[in-house]
Amino acid sequence: MDQDPVVTNPELYRVVFENERVRVLDYTDRPGEKTVPHSHPDSVMVTLSSFRRRLSADGREVDVELPAGLARWLPAQSHSGENTGDTETHTIFVELKEPAKRPVDGPEPLGPSTG
Repeated sequence: MDQDPVVTNPELYRVVFENERVRVLDYTDRPGEKTVPHSHPDSVMVTLSSFRRRLSADGREVDVELPAGLARWLPAQSHSGENTGDTETHTIFVELKEPAKRPVDGPEPLGPSTG
């Protein structure tokens, strides 16, 4: 991983489980807090709280608002983020250690997807 979020943002990310196939991260921040640029491999993100965030990468920005209790696919990406809401962000990331077997065309994805 280019920019491990546990290294770049140790006050916000912590490893709660890891083996040879996955790594599970717990992420928590407060309104107004920001992350520095970091990378995620293909992951499943589980929202434990409702939140609003702004994700930024390569001059692009996307605003994300998600409810608690949602599981979403997060394709491999690098970004920074900011809690733009008035609640804590609390999520779990299940990072896959095996790379995708398909090439990705176009710009790198930014933010979660439904697929």
